Amino acid sequence: MNKNTITTTLTALALLATCGVAPAAGDALAGKFEGKLDPFLGGPKFAMQELFKGRGGRNIVTAQDGTVLVTHEKIVRRSTDGGKTWSDAAEIGPDATGNAIVDEKTGGIMLVNPNGYRWISADAGLTWTREEIKVLPNKMGHGAGGKDLNANCFQPGVTLQFGKYNGRLITPVRWSPSNALMWRPVIYNTAIYSDDRGKTWQTSNPFPVLGTGEAALAEISDGRILYSSREHMTRGNRYFAWSYDGGERWLNFWRSDILPDGARGSSYGCMGGLIRLPVEGRDILIYSNLDCGGGVTPRIEQAGASSGGGREKITVWASFDGGVTWPMKRLVFAGPSAYSNLGVGRKGTPSEGMIYLAFEGGKNMYEAVQVAAFNLSWLLQGEKTGNGEVPQWVLP
Repeated sequence: MNKNTITTTLTALALLATCGVAPAAGDALAGKFEGKLDPFLGGPKFAMQELFKGRGGRNIVTAQDGTVLVTHEKIVRRSTDGGKTWSDAAEIGPDATGNAIVDEKTGGIMLVNPNGYRWISADAGLTWTREEIKVLPNKMGHGAGGKDLNANCFQPGVTLQFGKYNGRLITPVRWSPSNALMWRPVIYNTAIYSDDRGKTWQTSNPFPVLGTGEAALAEISDGRILYSSREHMTRGNRYFAWSYDGGERWLNFWRSDILPDGARGSSYGCMGGLIRLPVEGRDILIYSNLDCGGGVTPRIEQAGASSGGGREKITVWASFDGGVTWPMKRLVFAGPSAYSNLGVGRKGTPSEGMIYLAFEGGKNMYEAVQVAAFNLSWLLQGEKTGNGEVPQWVLP
């Protein structure tokens, strides 16, 4: 692919910026799975343990029975007691890579690889079966058959639970024809979504910032989807955008005033987590990333080049208004750390009221995969950011 092809692609991408539309109303699926705020409060709780050696830990999800699963490449470890103890590592399948998602309508857990297959479990991760899937292209023709899409290094997908599109499965992915430096300004984040329980997937239009890769998304209780995107071209905080149509388009992007995208001295960004707590009537979001000022930005002729140095201080932030403000943060681990994603417990199970952070870190940032388990009360004892106020309804 030559420079003319890249220029044509850039022009076509720019034409996709359009105005948003309001979500349609519909029956909510969430009533089965949302609970009270109280289980996330009470006395502060925090524990951390190492699950795997080496970098990884790409997915953390909680099955409907409360079993917490962390995948590491093609293997998985499970906890049935809320994260206190963990099973031995077990293989999912020989080519089991991709992004995890829990189908809230069936209870199945799947590891989706947009290149044409998924591994799926009906017993909370004990056994897995490989199945073929079909991936359809977006309006630019990108993603047909899963070509040039990848789903590694993303926050797990979700089942939409509110509004017109409730029941839809959606997971963030990246369109990446090449990792060569000349392509990095063109690569973009997107998503794939399914309305037939994961057999067929439609590729979304691009996230409206190019040079992006690795992302997270969360559904707000009015049916909008908030998309959080890493960027690797310019130095600055995290990018966000909205979908008002169940994930077909990502619109109205902005750069956060408060949330970092990796080490602040680097343009390279870093994978981070985003999740909504299942609390009825509230849109409490948790975000994870590095809270440090290290790193370097490559020379202009090397724009987009890998520059992951200086990564440390994995931290979590809390929003109580659906991502408008982020008034609290708390340091989880002060040492070298890198990629992270988030999970949350289920009501009526041993995991209820807990928030889970899987992250790379240790003596060096890729030494091991750690899992921290904590509640909202622990996070609220952290540091005020000055970005909004903690509402009275969440305070003791």
